[in-house]
Amino acid sequence: MLMANPATLRSLVARYETLRSAHARLGTPESGRRLDDVSYTLCVTTGTRAVPEALAAAAARLHAVRAAGSPGSAQVSLTA
Repeated sequence: MLMANPATLRSLVARYETLRSAHARLGTPESGRRLDDVSYTLCVTTGTRAVPEALAAAAARLHAVRAAGSPGSAQVSLTA
């Protein structure tokens, strides 16, 4: 199974939290679309179907990386 780079996961979770807050404050169609987009990306990246599961999977992966003592585990670059 492919694992997302920890930096990517941290970035997605931070972006999700920022956009969730912005959408709660603004409630505009645009803020909703942005939140939907990052939610979808977070789910795809973690191999889950719902945001709560995606957040839990991201937290578990980041915890595992920290526990292993590696800043980013093995990184592989994929190119087309």
